[in-house]
This record gives sequence, structure tokens and C-alpha cells, in this order.
Amino acid sequence: MNNDENKLTKEELEKLRYPVGRFSYAPGENSINNFISNIESFPSKLRHEVENLDEEQLNTKYRPGGWTIKQVVHHAADSHMNAYIRMKLVLTETDPAIRPYFQDRWADLVDSKSDINISLQLIEPLHKRWVMILKNLSDDDIKKRYFHPEQKKFFPVDEFIALYSWHCNHHLAHITSLKKRMNW
Repeated sequence: MNNDENKLTKEELEKLRYPVGRFSYAPGENSINNFISNIESFPSKLRHEVENLDEEQLNTKYRPGGWTIKQVVHHAADSHMNAYIRMKLVLTETDPAIRPYFQDRWADLVDSKSDINISLQLIEPLHKRWVMILKNLSDDDIKKRYFHPEQKKFFPVDEFIALYSWHCNHHLAHITSLKKRMNW
């Protein structure tokens, strides 16, 4: 831990890291349509939260040891591109194994420090295509799954959709909670 992290309790650090709580899912706990709605509205919510931030604010970390707002925006694009591809794989193959990636390493690449408008512009049409697929899933599609080799488990489509709904809210909350703490 660095000095800033040492000043915070474990509970405070956990709240900064997971402002909407850690992901959990129990089938049937929420409507898939609600999850899809969260994914659909994410691009406009994200743009709204970052559109008036200056460069210094965009380069502020949402927590000690965390990413900057700029990195969070670029990570959303990276992660959701992967999710979109994973969804297409699960719909066109039988129990495909997905390819994990090192998100922390990706967040350190030069493109994750570039103008956020590049990723904002990418996320909007990406989510339109992704949501088009999600809204047209059949009952059989919902039963499909993919294998995550790092976690050594299968993820069914309904849990996958719930995870990315959470992911949208999780990263939005990183930004909104930082803005609130900083009085921006």
C-alpha cells in the first residue's frame, strides 16, 4: 500500500474500489431487460458525467492506487469491445473459451491516456450493436454459456449480461463518487 492507501481503513478503500458493491448474481433476482437497459443507457450517462471535466480532473485517480477517470473511460471501451466479441462467440459457438486480457496493462498503454472522446465515440455505436443483439436473444440463447479459463468456470448468458450491467454502474460510480468527493 502507498501512503494514501495507509490513511484509509480497509472498509473505506473497499467502498472506493467497489462503490456499488462487488458483483453478485442469483438467477432471477432481476430482469434481464433491466440489465440490458443499463447497458443501453451507459454511453449517454458516461458522456454526461465526463463532458465538463477538464484535463486535470480527467487525470485524477478515483481512489489511491486506482485508475484516472481518463483510464476508466478507455477501460470501458476496451472491456465492452471484449464483451461484445464474447457475446458473438457464445451465440455462434458451443461453449467457447474466451480469451482473458490484462486490463491493468491495457490501461497503461498510450491510447488509455489519450483524448477520452475517442473512446466515447467508440462506445456509442458499439453499445447500439451490442444492445441490438441482447434485445433479440431467444430463450435458447439465454441458456448458452462461455468458459473463462482463468476463473475455470462457465458463465451463462444471463449472468454475463448481469455482470456487464454491474460493470457499467461500477465504473460510472467511480466517476460520480469522485466528483462528489471533490465537489466538482
